[in-house]
Amino acid sequence: MENTINIAVAANMQYALEEIVKDFTENTGISCQIIVSSSGKHTAQIMEGAPYDIFISADMNYPNQLYEKGFTLSAPEVYAYGELVLWSMTEINPISLKNLTDENIRHIAVANPMTAPYGKAAMEMLGYHKLLDSIRHKLVFGESIAQTNQFIYSKSAEIGITSLSTIKSKKLINTGSWTIIDDISYTPIAQGVVILTKLGDNKENAIAFKNYLLSKNANEVIKEYGYFVNE
Repeated sequence: MENTINIAVAANMQYALEEIVKDFTENTGISCQIIVSSSGKHTAQIMEGAPYDIFISADMNYPNQLYEKGFTLSAPEVYAYGELVLWSMTEINPISLKNLTDENIRHIAVANPMTAPYGKAAMEMLGYHKLLDSIRHKLVFGESIAQTNQFIYSKSAEIGITSLSTIKSKKLINTGSWTIIDDISYTPIAQGVVILTKLGDNKENAIAFKNYLLSKNANEVIKEYGYFVNE
């Protein structure tokens, strides 16, 4: 039996997943290959035959699409709920949505709403606060949350909208200034996991990993990265 599973993961979950995978492999001996991208890009690749065993999405819409088209063993399950934050590496203090309309802010990084659920939520939030018309010309779109974070971290964008899990990661904690965005302004970001049908001999390993992702041990890691979980 193949002893490595290929996990396609949305960029917002990269850091939390690295910890979870480390614990899982130590406990089971099953190794994991992590492939990071936007949920939309992963979905397109899976439909084109990418050899992934598990898809960990940033929303429920993309894994539901795969389920409805027969690419998954079962319906997706929610493993976490994510939150949006404003983050900046420039000297903005205090940081708030008011900064977005500041004339000194010329670039605002956002994930592509067409492929990244956090980008879609960010655009919904900006619409809720009636900011889109005044700042649309400033928006710089990253292919995924990972690229969006690169724009913010490198100061290519003076400020950006990203996931709370980003600034909770051990690599970036206490870096720059950030604030949580009120969650009434966007649809809750329920994130889903599915086992894919293109498995070969990896079904039992994939099921074992999914069960571990939904376990209490993994939930503790997920919560450390700023997500909510179903207790």
